[in-house]
Amino acid sequence: MSEKITIALDAMGGDNAPSEICKGAVSACKEFDDIEIILTGDTEKIKACLEPHPRIHIEHASEIIDPDEHPANAIRKKKDSSLRVAMEMVRRGDAQGCISAGSTGAIVAGGVLVVGRIDGIDRPALGIPVPSIEKPSFMLDVGATVRCKPENLLQFALMGSVYSRKIMNVANPEIKLLSNGTEEIKGDDTVLAARELIEAKGSLNFGGYVEGNDVVFGKCDVIVCDGFNGNIALKLAEGIMQGLKSLLVDEVKGSLTAKAGMLLLAPVIKKLWSRFNYEKYGGTPLLGVKGAVLKAHGRSKSPAIVSAVSAARKFIAEDGTSQINREI
Repeated sequence: MSEKITIALDAMGGDNAPSEICKGAVSACKEFDDIEIILTGDTEKIKACLEPHPRIHIEHASEIIDPDEHPANAIRKKKDSSLRVAMEMVRRGDAQGCISAGSTGAIVAGGVLVVGRIDGIDRPALGIPVPSIEKPSFMLDVGATVRCKPENLLQFALMGSVYSRKIMNVANPEIKLLSNGTEEIKGDDTVLAARELIEAKGSLNFGGYVEGNDVVFGKCDVIVCDGFNGNIALKLAEGIMQGLKSLLVDEVKGSLTAKAGMLLLAPVIKKLWSRFNYEKYGGTPLLGVKGAVLKAHGRSKSPAIVSAVSAARKFIAEDGTSQINREI
């Protein structure tokens, strides 16, 4: 990549802002020599925890959007918020993409109201690579559009196919709808109608349905669902992993034999945990808007920010927005 890529990074969004966001920005610039990062937020707070770097700049923003605020109202009213300022930079063309670990709802609202939707896309979708035993699957939507029409799910399938091909390097991604069974009669009216639309499209490699228990086995490349079910599935998977980790620690505490066994198994457990660690996969792209808009995990520390920058960088370099526009 020879041309500079400019990314606006919301320095005030997330549980560990701005310190971990700033650390991640510096680490990302050290890793990728073709990017410039503009940190948006309170200048003095950012400077207090930022290691100076020639390719990191600050754009002052005096307001912050809190997670409990109404997303659309906050985006409209807080025009000098760190998130809104970052998105305005994308809209104006001052940055090719933006990243925030802040409120998911505000990021979705800002993507639609500030950055704007791609023509032909009725609703945006948040997509995420889901770690699995065989291979990662790309799931969308995981929280942007809670109630979907069949046409929305068709558009998600098209966008997911583009992302899987161009960003995840899958030659001919197989797409499946998340449902309560693999038989054709399964699913509610929306899922049944969406299956007919996707099959009629003809250009997609559609494989029918996938059940929730098969998601972690990488049974397909793209999993399509509405944002309600997708978000529940994602949070359930995260909760199970965190619960297993906590349970394992508790069990080991009371047994010397278990502690000895843990020492022997430590390398295997560490490798297994890394496969399902959200920090490895970075940001969740908001597909269907006119620019690279990525949602980083709310608990993101610097490694997760680096991964999010890497994902945004690749999406921009592959011109993902134009690819989706052409597909639609």
